[in-house]
Amino acid sequence: MRSVLVTGCGSGIGLETALAFARRGDRVHACVRDPATAGELLRRARAEHLTLDVPELDVTDDASVTAAVTAVQDRHGPVDVLVNNAGVDRTGPAETMPLEQARTVLETNFWGPLRLARAVLPGMRARGSGVIVNVSSLAARTFAVPHGGFYAASKAALGALSEALYAEVQPFGIRVVCLEPGSFATAIQRASRAGAADGQPPGTGPYAADHAWLDRFLARVAEGAADAAEAARAVLAAADDPTTPLHTVVWLSRDAERSTCRTGEGSPTRPPP
Repeated sequence: MRSVLVTGCGSGIGLETALAFARRGDRVHACVRDPATAGELLRRARAEHLTLDVPELDVTDDASVTAAVTAVQDRHGPVDVLVNNAGVDRTGPAETMPLEQARTVLETNFWGPLRLARAVLPGMRARGSGVIVNVSSLAARTFAVPHGGFYAASKAALGALSEALYAEVQPFGIRVVCLEPGSFATAIQRASRAGAADGQPPGTGPYAADHAWLDRFLARVAEGAADAAEAARAVLAAADDPTTPLHTVVWLSRDAERSTCRTGEGSPTRPPP
C-alpha cells in the first residue's frame, strides 16, 4: 500500500485519479482547495466503498501546503507518489488580460507543483524512493493559441522544471514524469469557455472581435474531449512503470475505445559530475 497525494481532486482528472488509486487499495490523500467542492468525490467513494482522506490544501499558499503535507506525513509517513494535478486557466489577450488573473495561472500551475515537490522531497530522499507526476498539458508542446498564452506558458514552465528536477532527484531513487494530456472533459476546460478575460465588458475593447471565434473554438475542443477517467489511467501507469518517459503525451478522442499514450522525447541522462 502506497501513500498517494493528489491535488485538485474536486473534479476532472484529479477526482478520477484519486478514485483509481483508492480502488487499488492505496492510501489516498485527495486534496481540495475548498472542502465544499468534494461532494462528488465523496459520493462516488461511498458508492464504491472506497476509503480516502480529503485534506484541505491550497497549492498557492505556502502555509496551506506545509500544514497539509505535514499532517499527512505525521500520520502515514513519507508520500510515495505525488500527483501535481491542480490547475486553472484564464483565457485572454496578453495586452489586456488583468495581471492578477495572469499571475493566478502561473501561481497555481507552476509555483503550486514546486511547493508540493519541495514539501514531499525530504521524505522521499530519506526513504530512497518516490514518484512525482506533474500533470502538464499538450498546450505546452504545441504552438500557443491566441488568448491562451498564460496557460501555455505555465505548462511549458512546468515541463522545464520537470526536466531539471528529473536529473536532480534521480540519484536519490526518485522518478519524475511530466504528463501532457490533450483534450479531456475537466472543470478547467469548462471554465475556459466562460469567455475572454481581457478586463473589458463583453463585446468591447480592442480584442472584442476575438470573443466569438474563441468561444466557437473552445466549444469544438469541448465536443471532442475525452473522459477524464482515461487520463487518470495514464497517471497510474506513469506512477507504476519505471520506464515511463519524462515527457509523455496522453491523447484520446471521445470516439476511441481506450486511452493511448504517445511519448515524446526520452528522459535525459544526468550529466557526469
